[in-house]
Amino acid sequence: MPLVVYLPEFYVSTVGLSLSAVGAAFLIVRLIDIAFDPFVGGMMDRTRTRLGRFRPWLLAGAPLVAIGAFALFMGRPGVTPVYLWAWLLVTYAGYSMCVLSHTAWGGVLSTDYQQRSRIYGWWQSGNVVGMILVLCLPPLIAKLTGGDHTAGIQAMGWFIVALLPLSVILAVGVVGEPPAPAVRHAAGIKQYLALLRRPSVIRLLTADLLMGVAPGIAGALFIFFFERIKNFDKTQSGILLLVYFIAALAGAPIWPAVAKRIGKHGAMAVGGVMYAVVQVAAVLTPASNTVLAMAVLVLAGLPYTAAPMLVRSMMADIGDEERLESGVDRTGLLYAIVTGTLKLGYALAIGVFPVLAWLGFDPKTPTAAGDTALTMFYAIVPAVMGVLVAVIMLRYPLDAERLAEIQRQLAARDSTEANTASPAAQTESHVPFSAPAE
Repeated sequence: MPLVVYLPEFYVSTVGLSLSAVGAAFLIVRLIDIAFDPFVGGMMDRTRTRLGRFRPWLLAGAPLVAIGAFALFMGRPGVTPVYLWAWLLVTYAGYSMCVLSHTAWGGVLSTDYQQRSRIYGWWQSGNVVGMILVLCLPPLIAKLTGGDHTAGIQAMGWFIVALLPLSVILAVGVVGEPPAPAVRHAAGIKQYLALLRRPSVIRLLTADLLMGVAPGIAGALFIFFFERIKNFDKTQSGILLLVYFIAALAGAPIWPAVAKRIGKHGAMAVGGVMYAVVQVAAVLTPASNTVLAMAVLVLAGLPYTAAPMLVRSMMADIGDEERLESGVDRTGLLYAIVTGTLKLGYALAIGVFPVLAWLGFDPKTPTAAGDTALTMFYAIVPAVMGVLVAVIMLRYPLDAERLAEIQRQLAARDSTEANTASPAAQTESHVPFSAPAE
């Protein structure tokens, strides 16, 4: 989130790169990074080590993220676009390895329809707690030390560098993995593209893409919108963003409960409509009114966690559907698809910068046309996307009843295969979890 919300604005307003150069860097590097995901996902599906198939990738990606984050958050006036491009490539390569292994790992921890939602509910809560802590830093640095905006950005970088190794080692050391099936399949671009043709995947990914683009646009323009249109300074805008994520944390337990009542697809539709309504309400909030701005952002934060956790839980369900039809566990590739869609959404969101510049928006010089374009892209465009998500998800085919039938057939087939396997193979297949590294 600091990378999406703070860094583009920082490299434009403080470092001094042009709006178009920063937008192009984030967009193109993200698109390059998306092509990396099928390779990582395929390799992950074929990885078999004493640590499991996901933990080694998390360990390998963490140093790249830490080094890249340090370079990006310590950027100074005078650096060139090449500097931004190079360190974005390093950071996003490591980020792909970390996020893909992390989310795919969560997808195999349970086979229960509702339990998967709870797992990703806790996962998303952890994400939001981390974002709240890191977003506290700029206003805290300004208040306690009198540091400027640059000091707050650098504090975010140090936060990531310091805590990433500790959190990764903790996860790898204490969380086990279910045993992976034997490797007996290809995993690459061809299989990745085949998964993209599945009807349930198409519908889920379309909704996920929209819910990546919508808050991605709003996040990238958040500081600009609340400074230019609502007359808050950077510190006040940072506090408002913090309020938004505190509300998101409060909303995290809501969506598994809603999903239990109306299904995951129904809960995601509700989240899309709620997001759309509140985005429009942000435009109607009077300028400089802190109380009303906070109230709107509390409501906007509640649906924030819906799409990330529900989409990943639903992708685990699709993994069962795929395994029943093909006989192959493609967990890594399926989560590579989700990760790629999220990246594409945020890349397209940052890509709005050149469009805004073309429409007359200038970060330093207010104009009527530029302010109108900023308002439209911050509020109205994301709201339309939220409504489209609701429409798409109302016809999603894989509900709890269908998943129960899929898992019944999988259990019957697995039992038949186990009965015909050798005693040694049967013993290995019933090991519940591989032990963490000693």
